[in-house]
Amino acid sequence: MGAGVAATTLSAAPTAREATRDHKPAVRNVVLVHGAYADGSSWAKVIPLLQAAGMNVIAVQNPLTSLADDVAATNFALARQHGPTVLVAHSYGGTVISQAGLAPNVTGLVYVAARAPEAGEDFAALSAKFPTPPVNSGIITSGGFRFLSQPAFLQDFANGVPRKEALVLYAAQGPLSTTPPTTSIAAWHQKPSWYAVSKNDRTINPELEHFMAQRMNATTIEVDAGHLSLVTHPEVISRLILQAATQS
Repeated sequence: MGAGVAATTLSAAPTAREATRDHKPAVRNVVLVHGAYADGSSWAKVIPLLQAAGMNVIAVQNPLTSLADDVAATNFALARQHGPTVLVAHSYGGTVISQAGLAPNVTGLVYVAARAPEAGEDFAALSAKFPTPPVNSGIITSGGFRFLSQPAFLQDFANGVPRKEALVLYAAQGPLSTTPPTTSIAAWHQKPSWYAVSKNDRTINPELEHFMAQRMNATTIEVDAGHLSLVTHPEVISRLILQAATQS
């Protein structure tokens, strides 16, 4: 596992554009997969940084109706890419890319505060081995879907995001099917992986994030952020993605 690097340490590091000046990525395509309680717009701050570095970027719009449906949406996005592609996920999206990541054009996997299940693993059972994240108390279930109450979303899912911005994200949250998403594949066994641990995560326990990153032998950084590091620290996340594009 790579050494942990705090976001505060990286604040003086080169921008995403500057980071590619001397090391032009061999991979030019990036597919971004959002998680539960979100949509593709959660990548809005990362996308322009990757584009400025010369990357072709697609953000998947997961229906969140089932793992199979989300994998199908991701596979469709991958099929539209011409050439090698880095597949990136946030949160629940990590389950999706763990299943879809064996696509022939995928060269590397990047997990941003994301689930990284083993094939056939009960993620709820794995999570139960670690302290319960505060967000769990704000989950509401209705009509076969689960979503977050506004207090839980603002305090636990979007902690660190300015309130006005977090309210916009709350309005766009995507409810997740209550059907347990069980993978039959763990693509990280066969593809190089990178992981951004959120040190202040209140949605996935940071200890669990470290466990998953170490288990997959991922190149790992620590970000001084809550669950939405892609919103609060887009430069850090974009640099990690560009590192994967250069090294995978």
